[in-house]
Order: sequence, then structure tokens, then C-alpha cells
Amino acid sequence: MTDIPHKRFTFDTVFDGRGGMTEPPPRPKRSFTPEEVEAAKTEAYALGERSALARAEQHAANALGGIAGAVREAFTTLAAVAHEHRSGSALLALAAARKIADAALERFPEAPANAALVALAREVEAQPRVTVRVSADLVERTQQTLDETAQAIGFPGQIVARADGDMPPAAFTFDWGDGRAAFDPDEATRRVAEALEAAIAAEGLHAEPLLPASES
Repeated sequence: MTDIPHKRFTFDTVFDGRGGMTEPPPRPKRSFTPEEVEAAKTEAYALGERSALARAEQHAANALGGIAGAVREAFTTLAAVAHEHRSGSALLALAAARKIADAALERFPEAPANAALVALAREVEAQPRVTVRVSADLVERTQQTLDETAQAIGFPGQIVARADGDMPPAAFTFDWGDGRAAFDPDEATRRVAEALEAAIAAEGLHAEPLLPASES
């Protein structure tokens, strides 16, 4: 009896649920032509380039986001510094103005009362008498200056300067019966300082832009 070799069953035939045969799955290819190898290499390189480009673009986007955040933070800090600088400059200007005003009032202490008489000329022109109270050491000087000013502005009434021991230098009060006016350099300085501080606080960090808008 001749032995017939048996062919090993490879399980290539697959049956479906109704007993019919289905197509066998494709076998993986084990050999490639040089053209196929080159095509696969080209595709792999392209995939690698796209992947590297995507990573580079992501890194660039992350870097730009970091730069934008740093710029925003820098401008916030710069705005705070600029606001502090503006505040310091304003307060320095106020202090300088106070020094100049103090020097002027020390040299011409009668000047505020004289300026007030000119400003109040319309108010007092019909009054027969205006009483001016100043510090004791300024009575004579103030009287002489106001008499000259009254003559120059055509005030027909009488101006009487009187001493007030509680009145600081350059301060005064005007009293003409129907009205009253007063000036205290210290109080005026305090009000100016309060107004300036309120303006600085209201401005906050919302002043003019640090950099001008670029022209299109």
C-alpha cells in the first residue's frame, strides 16, 4: 500500500452562521519589491515630517502664548509703575508749588487781600465800608495797599484794616455787611492736596495709554 502524504489543514476556510463559506482573510505580505519599499519609505518620511511639523507648530503656539502672557504682565506692571510715577510727579509739583507760594506770601503777605478786593469790586462797590482782618503785623501794610487799590478800581467806600491775633500770615477776612470772604493759605493748600489725591485715586491705572496707537 502506497502512503499518500496528508496535506496539513491550515484553517483557511471560514464558514458563516448559515453554513456558507466566507472569503479567507488576506495573508500578510512577506516580500516587497524595491519600488514598494521605496514608496513605504517615502510615506514614512512624509508622516514623520508632518508629525515633526505639528509638534513644532504646537511648540511655537505655546511659546507665543507664553510671550503674550509675559507682555500682558509686563504692561500691567508698567502701567502700575507709570501711575506711581505720575502720582509722584504730581505730588512733587504740589510740594514745589507750595514752596514757591510760601516764598511769595512771605515777601508779599498783603497780596491775597489785595487780589480779593479786586475780585470783589462788583460785590462791594455799593457798600460804604469794608472791614478787613489780618494778622497784627500786617495791618499798616495791608491798609496802605488796599487804599491804593480801592482808589484804582473806583471804590468810593472806606476800607478799614484791623488786627486779628488768631490770623496766620497772609490770611484775611473781608466783611462788608451783606457778605463775607476769607482766605487761609494753610487751608487752601490742604484743599488743593485733597483734590489732587482724589484725582489721582480716580484716575487709577486708566490714564492715557503708555504707547500711542500705531497709525494705519
